[in-house]
Amino acid sequence: MKRLRIVHLGKYYPPVRGGIETVVETLCRGEAAWSDSSAMVLNKRLLTTVEHRDGVAVRRIGSVASLGAVSVAPTLPLWLARAEADVLVLHEPNPMALVAYFLARPRIPLVVWYHSEVIRPQWKYQLLYEPFLEFALQRAARIVVASPPMREVPALARYRGKCAVVPFGLRLERYRMVSGTAPRVEMIRRSATKATFLFVGRLVGYKGVDVLLRALPGLDAETVIVGDGPLRGSLESLAHDLGLADRVQFRGEVASDELLALYHACDACVLPSVTRQEAFGMVQLEAMLCGRPVVSTDLGTGVSWVNQHERTGLIVKPGDVDDLRRAIVRLLGDPILRQRLGAAAQARVLSHFTAEGMCSATHTLYQEIVSQDSLATHVEPAAVV
Repeated sequence: MKRLRIVHLGKYYPPVRGGIETVVETLCRGEAAWSDSSAMVLNKRLLTTVEHRDGVAVRRIGSVASLGAVSVAPTLPLWLARAEADVLVLHEPNPMALVAYFLARPRIPLVVWYHSEVIRPQWKYQLLYEPFLEFALQRAARIVVASPPMREVPALARYRGKCAVVPFGLRLERYRMVSGTAPRVEMIRRSATKATFLFVGRLVGYKGVDVLLRALPGLDAETVIVGDGPLRGSLESLAHDLGLADRVQFRGEVASDELLALYHACDACVLPSVTRQEAFGMVQLEAMLCGRPVVSTDLGTGVSWVNQHERTGLIVKPGDVDDLRRAIVRLLGDPILRQRLGAAAQARVLSHFTAEGMCSATHTLYQEIVSQDSLATHVEPAAVV
């Protein structure tokens, strides 16, 4: 069986952090056993560069400006038109990639990996986003979603017949508490005078960090908030106004080793997201693999499929301060419950959400697509009578 050439068209690639970035890196590295997988992503500066990162070829296309969180890379369509691959995997949401694909229209079988819904004002979505997304979805050989609930999103209603569920997976070796991590974990635990809850993510509106802060006053607990974003200043002010300055730490971005230590040292992880833009919650998997229960919200997406209520953690209503507070109080007062949920959480990740499982599923998917494309290419034309 020949090695396939797979190009992953993403937004960014590590060391840039993010859920999609983690998935793209995991796929590129995990698929290396049977394919030549590379990444074509955006650079946050003008220069286009090519590097090999952990054995993966990463082409970062230079950008001339940023519109919100989107880098504008005028040459991306040219690079995409020149791409040589057996399968192109477009990771969406990714407006620059969608526009580039529309302009370049490469003759390569397409897989659209639909990570999450796009939350925009209706007129902006219909005018500026939906036409390019529809073009890609129509041309896609398959559409991948990471959980069964995501097959039901309105944008995919016409395409459910070609949707495949491939759960995200973690590289297990990255999250084991090794000898170098253990002393730092012990140091964090010794310095904490109370039970510790951990939030990890960008400080943007849909993450619901303001809801978390409003649930904390009066609780005998500490909260560590890892991540940065445009709302950091206002959230720090809110914490101060709520009298939480001595019990909430805003750590900003931290090194991978420190984040791993925080996962292992905390008592539970909280993901209080308030919109369907949170489609899966990779940080849930990370916390669960480290044996920590999760408190997350019922958004109708994959979030509450990953974290199962009363089995691996607790599910609360989005935006409901009182419901979130009750869940935190329950975990705070019951270490046996925390231990039971954390053990089940870790077992669920090991059974359902490994990098090996994810990459095995993509291997099967790509082989099917390439075989079908080859068959279609070599079908003899019907005789003209």
